Amino acid sequence: MLSGAADLISERRNVLAALMGIGVGKNRLEALGDVEESSDLIRYYCHQMEDHDGFSVPMNRLSPAEATFDVMRPYGVWAVISPFNFPMALAAGPVGAALIAGNTVVLKPSNQGALLGLELARALADAGLPAGACHVVTGSGPEAGAALVAHPGVDGITFTGSYEVGMGIQRRFATRWPKPAICEMGGKNPVVISRHADLDAAAEGVMRSAFGFGGQKCSAASRVYVERPVVDDFVDLLVSRTEEIAIGDPLDRGTYLVPVIDRAAVTRYQEAVAEAAVSGVVHTGGRVITDGDLGRGNFVAPTVVTADPSSWLWRRELFVPLVAVAPVDSIHQGIDRANDTEYGLTAGFFSEDPAEVDRFLERIEAGVVYVNRRIGATTGAWPAVQPFGGWKGSGTAGKAGGGPYYVTQYLGEQSRTIVGG
Repeated sequence: MLSGAADLISERRNVLAALMGIGVGKNRLEALGDVEESSDLIRYYCHQMEDHDGFSVPMNRLSPAEATFDVMRPYGVWAVISPFNFPMALAAGPVGAALIAGNTVVLKPSNQGALLGLELARALADAGLPAGACHVVTGSGPEAGAALVAHPGVDGITFTGSYEVGMGIQRRFATRWPKPAICEMGGKNPVVISRHADLDAAAEGVMRSAFGFGGQKCSAASRVYVERPVVDDFVDLLVSRTEEIAIGDPLDRGTYLVPVIDRAAVTRYQEAVAEAAVSGVVHTGGRVITDGDLGRGNFVAPTVVTADPSSWLWRRELFVPLVAVAPVDSIHQGIDRANDTEYGLTAGFFSEDPAEVDRFLERIEAGVVYVNRRIGATTGAWPAVQPFGGWKGSGTAGKAGGGPYYVTQYLGEQSRTIVGG
């Protein structure tokens, strides 16, 4: 049934992507990718269950008279609280994993993009999932989400969203006894650029990761540390690429940068630009777009800034199209600055020196790492290719979505010893 639901999602990709463009403003390419990632996540988790024979393993015997099996069993009822920025993939991934593991699910999608949660449930039902196996509850987080967290009948929960809310769920969810809570809680993702880097590839990779979906990704690049001898050249290249970005209607084929999700995001953007103007330099962007039809939406210009190391721009997750650049005296200092955060989701590095690459990979504190990746310095994970999960304040489970260990989080281990018979 779950494999059939994945096929239905793929068949409906154009309609679902259009609904996503209308609902949350994701551009055509990224909306189609979000839908296909949803079906690929479900397929991958199906394969995990099949490849491991349902996670049932015969164990050793203490005597010929007994047999022991190690089995993995569903917890019962699993709640999923999903965000607006990947309204299909970040619902379908945990919902699919929980169902494949044998749990029933209550999905609470973000109000922004809730229609995609309903369409996910429709695909599951059309594929034959029994009524009641997957419920969708819409409503605001403080009401519907809080009710799920507090409900004693919920046996496990997956949340994707802010650090503050995720940590609150960690503290409140388990009451009578420990219960599994999988929380992915954002990032303040760094890129470190060596003097030995291909600066053209670095500028392209940072631009794509900083401004894809308006920076409204937990994996978006927001901090860039560049070795001092090449920082000016890098900033010039990044500014040039930023100023070429096509801004417009998400449904138009040529659009890259879309509106931010709401007026609160516009306010965060304006606050960040004002801080950059005081503590550093705004190299490009820095304005709310009010021209023509774009003035009717939450459009803001993609922005590149430099800022003082003490500025809060280096610490707060903004979820807007703004990236900060700073010079560093060495790769060592760049990695130190990259790690100086409560988050540890993604990170990028650009260098043609293999020894520097090894040093970065050994020291960086992030769950998803990319080296010399032009198509996205910190973004673009795909199921069965790049498992996606964070360290430190970015994630609680230590097992990444789209990876080989994810499904087992939705299962509890049971040892069964049978004597005789």
